[in-house]
Amino acid sequence: MNQLTPNQQKIYNYLTKIPKGKVVTYKQIAEYLGNEKLARVVGNILHVNPNPEKYPCYKVVNGKGKLAEHFGYGGKEKQKEMLEKDGIEVNNYTVDLKEYQYNPKEE
Repeated sequence: MNQLTPNQQKIYNYLTKIPKGKVVTYKQIAEYLGNEKLARVVGNILHVNPNPEKYPCYKVVNGKGKLAEHFGYGGKEKQKEMLEKDGIEVNNYTVDLKEYQYNPKEE
């Protein structure tokens, strides 16, 4: 595997902090990096995740709670299955962010 860039490493490390039963948004990760406009870049970085088991990118949804249309590790059906296994209710490929969004400030 190639060396990760600092932003890739920050994103992948952030994924490991998301508790079971919670999700985050692309924008939320971009804000963590210091620029909310990097949400699309976050998506691109997640799409090349070197270790999806170690870095649970399935826990990332869009700002409306919708699952990734092109989830890179089995499609949105697989993402739905993984979220449900985590105890997250998924309706019409959408997660209720009010209930399931991770807020590190609440810790």
